[in-house]
Amino acid sequence: MPLRRAGHGGRGPGTGSEAPAAALTQEEQHVAGRGPGPASPERDQQQRQRPGLHGTGSGTGTGTGGGGGARRLLRSPRLLLCPGHMGQSRRLRSGPGGAPRLGAGPERAGGGRAGDSGAAMAAPGPRQRGGGCPCPCPCPAARRRLPVLRWLPRYNPAWLRLDLVAGLSVGLTVVPQALAYAEVAGLPPEYGLYSSFMGCFVYCFLGTAKDVTLGPTAIMSLLVSSYAFHEPVYAILLTFLSGCIQLAMGLLHLGFLLDFISCPVIKGFTSAASITISFNQIKNILGLRGIPRQFFLQVYETLRRIGETRVGDAVLGLSCLAVLAGLRAMKSRLPRAARVEPLSVRVSYLIIWTTTTARNALVVLFAGLVAYSFQVMGSQPFILTGNIPEGLPAFRLPRFSMATPNGTIPFQSMVEDMGVGLAVVPLMGLLETIAIAKAFASQNDYRIDTNQELLAMGFANILGSFVSSYPITGSFGRTAVNAQSGVCTPAGGLVTGALVLLSLAYLTSLFYYIPKAALAAVIILAVVPMFDAGIFRTLWRVKRLDLVPLCVTFLLCFWEVQYGIMAGMLVSGILLLYSIARPPIKVLEVSDGDMLLVQPWSSLHFPATECLRDAVCSHALTAASPPRLVILDCCHISSIDYTVVAGLAELLQELHKHGLSLAFCSLQDPVLKVLLSADLEGFQHFPSREEAERCGGTELGGSGAAPIASASTSQSSLLPAGLIH
Repeated sequence: MPLRRAGHGGRGPGTGSEAPAAALTQEEQHVAGRGPGPASPERDQQQRQRPGLHGTGSGTGTGTGGGGGARRLLRSPRLLLCPGHMGQSRRLRSGPGGAPRLGAGPERAGGGRAGDSGAAMAAPGPRQRGGGCPCPCPCPAARRRLPVLRWLPRYNPAWLRLDLVAGLSVGLTVVPQALAYAEVAGLPPEYGLYSSFMGCFVYCFLGTAKDVTLGPTAIMSLLVSSYAFHEPVYAILLTFLSGCIQLAMGLLHLGFLLDFISCPVIKGFTSAASITISFNQIKNILGLRGIPRQFFLQVYETLRRIGETRVGDAVLGLSCLAVLAGLRAMKSRLPRAARVEPLSVRVSYLIIWTTTTARNALVVLFAGLVAYSFQVMGSQPFILTGNIPEGLPAFRLPRFSMATPNGTIPFQSMVEDMGVGLAVVPLMGLLETIAIAKAFASQNDYRIDTNQELLAMGFANILGSFVSSYPITGSFGRTAVNAQSGVCTPAGGLVTGALVLLSLAYLTSLFYYIPKAALAAVIILAVVPMFDAGIFRTLWRVKRLDLVPLCVTFLLCFWEVQYGIMAGMLVSGILLLYSIARPPIKVLEVSDGDMLLVQPWSSLHFPATECLRDAVCSHALTAASPPRLVILDCCHISSIDYTVVAGLAELLQELHKHGLSLAFCSLQDPVLKVLLSADLEGFQHFPSREEAERCGGTELGGSGAAPIASASTSQSSLLPAGLIH
């Protein structure tokens, strides 16, 4: 039964307040998402004072214009942007009792569907008098640069429990992963923890996606191992410089540069990284030491020394792999427990869900207990993580030089050593974060601000370098855990960061007993899904030419990551430039060969000038019976540049020397304006292809029908005189 609407779009009559939820019938409450049952007085009072989404009209309708009182009263916010200044609004959904519908997790506020994803961003309000915004912050610029001011004033206490659950779930995942990723980066394990908390805190205040969590990742750790040379000083300085570059890109609105990294390049890189990182951990699974980090040498040495495998590490590592794989498969097939299920079923669901979500922490904890048990008995069959410095890192500026036994390496030499890494690391970090943010924003029905994400990443890395962090980015795996745990706001990151700080302050002594084989199993299971075998088959079916940058990137990344990425981007750029320089051009003969129709299928830019000229001349001037009129159909051309105009002038002259005419048709306004400004001699154009053919046929018949417009030469011509006369 649809809800009744007492008012409609814009400002409705009355006082501008909305009808209280208690005024709805039981059936209407059910349709609106509240379900049957009495409403709490506190919630009703809060709902009476809550502004509507559009206008100030009253009503209980469900329309997205004004009115919409019943639904607006009950919805939880799902949009971070404030429509008072952004001019946007979003349809929002809520579960019963005003709590948001959340992602698949054990706890869903108000009984929302597990499949629904919730958001707890600022509740959009109407533009108030004077074009203001209902948000308490008086400064629009501050709210634009500090997204926390958009959702914090409307934070619902019901969201706190869900943010806590999500933050703890991510924290239990990030601690063992951070220790493992530091190994991938070639740094001591404590640097993984140092990199895991500052991004959570910064993104809570500056990020625009409720689900994203920042920290060390497999991809970024692999890049750091290539450009930081296993030196913490280099890694921290790389973090600082990457943050400065990302911050500058955000301030200058240069996020569009990321669009030039094509999907085949990304897929080739991530697939190669999946294999590289996984095989890099085989040595820890087998308990081998002294294995080189270069991939091909690594494969050779591992196979040559496989007879030196330590049985204890191999058994533990393979067991951890099997348990982690089983728990992940169990979670993917875990049926959702409805609220109507018995309490025992729901409790069982919660226990299983918690176990599968925190599987990394549980496996590492179990492996640590096993290693400690052997230590107590006086034997140790495993290679352990070892000592980790206890306490929080010092808050200080990164070092801009490094002391070595042979002297001091100055800042300039360190920058030169990093080389292309100063471009690859920040770009790949931004690309990974924004791709993840867009994916989850689309899935959970909210929007992100790309340039604000650049600022958040820049500040996170700059401030992270003050606490000895290596470069961080968005983590797809932990972001998925965050969303599935039912996170409502970015405040969940505060819980994750606090848990990491507690681990650094009090638990580092326990990390001594964590076997490296268990951490290797965590890494392998985290990066295996990054390998996309289906992309090769998909590109073969869709566009085989895109297999070239994919394969180039994929293969060269096994040699060196930077070479693979740069070569893939270069090949993609060449293919892009080739498509611009050689646009598809369709040539047809009409009117029994008396007219030649030339139709470019894309815009014309200066590299395509010769291609267009060759296409026209090869058909018009070399034919046995050349046509008398050439019609250039410009319906697909939205822009041209000066070089193209100059080429068209030369083409007009060349056709005129051979007794042929050139007519333009279906010109779009920007193109027509440019051509008229150029004052081309003999320029004539028609509104449509049919009109050009009709007038061309009449002219060939001798009536001399005139085109719509023509241009004569002028002293103020935009073209050189030699091209006109």
